[in-house]
Amino acid sequence: MNAKIILKKNEERRILKGHLWVFSNEIYKIEGEAENGSLVDVFDSKNNYLGNGFYNKNSLISVRILSKEKIDDLQIFFEEKILSAFQLRKEVYPFKNSYRLVFSESDFLPGLIVDKYNNTFVLQIYSFGMQMNIEKIISVLKNNLGAENIFSKNESYFRVMEGISEVDKIYLGELKTEVINDGLINYVINFEKGQKTGFYFDQNDNRFFIEKFAKDKTVLDAFCNSGGFGLHAAYAGAKSVVFVDSSAIEIENAKKNFLINNLKTEASFFTEDVFDFLEKNISQEVKYNIVMIDPPAFAKNKKSLPSAQKGYEKLNKLAIQNIESGGYLVTSSCSHHLHKDTFIEIINSASIKARRAIQLLYFNQASLDHPKLPAMEETSYLKFAVFKVL
Repeated sequence: MNAKIILKKNEERRILKGHLWVFSNEIYKIEGEAENGSLVDVFDSKNNYLGNGFYNKNSLISVRILSKEKIDDLQIFFEEKILSAFQLRKEVYPFKNSYRLVFSESDFLPGLIVDKYNNTFVLQIYSFGMQMNIEKIISVLKNNLGAENIFSKNESYFRVMEGISEVDKIYLGELKTEVINDGLINYVINFEKGQKTGFYFDQNDNRFFIEKFAKDKTVLDAFCNSGGFGLHAAYAGAKSVVFVDSSAIEIENAKKNFLINNLKTEASFFTEDVFDFLEKNISQEVKYNIVMIDPPAFAKNKKSLPSAQKGYEKLNKLAIQNIESGGYLVTSSCSHHLHKDTFIEIINSASIKARRAIQLLYFNQASLDHPKLPAMEETSYLKFAVFKVL
């Protein structure tokens, strides 16, 4: 029998609206033995059933709700949820074999991320309960989706918060290099050396958008990672593309990806700090028609938000100063603590300090394989904006 988690008065409001986290300070009492990773039932202060989920006494997020209905068989539950997520991806990306298959809370599997690279599946697990039930998840990927390779590539930051081992593991097959296609561009994915799970699927749809105005333009792809934005610009007929990243590994990946796509655009690659590179361009009066910046998250938590906002403003000011009059700023933030309105305000402030006028042409979020839960702003983290710079 599952342990019973009883919430304090009125703490059920967020859960009733669709949020999937119960925080430790919202719990009134626990009846029965609730072990880390165990399935528990959650009730409001009036003893109304709210749902069940995985418990972790060591985490600020004490319960991650899995279902509003009682789960009788976790194996069946995982199969239904993972296959439902798979069906959604096949509907929105019918011709793709590589995408984010499971996006944690947004696919009602809190603490589980699964990226699909052909028949290789890469996991990120940030829930004690998910880790305890990993074999059930592996079983679905192998038996229902034909997985040949399954392994984890976790971020230590979140694993430490959950009290889970930071050691990655190969569950099936090997760390095999894959060549994937985003619908237009091919990428060599080196799982041993690449960042995150190997590729940033969240910007996939946005990379296609920049093709609308890249033809015959000089382009800077800063924080280029594996080169996605710059590669799409080159495909669209850009005059030249400059790829910059502080990671030598990512620059090598970008070079490989440029070559395998047989692109004819003039290209150059630099392993440098992006801030330094932009400042050097300003001093040398080097400018581009398009500057694209896709930095890592500057705000890992709310405490770091004020300094992150200053960082984003400085970065976007430098980027704007690198743009020819009539050019374009393509800018992103993946810090979920930074809200859309604040992000736009930061860009506007940066343009004022750079003494340039801007027009917002386009705003988007993450790609279609990253659905959002309206009740959980945490699932809506990526901001992508295109500005005309005058």
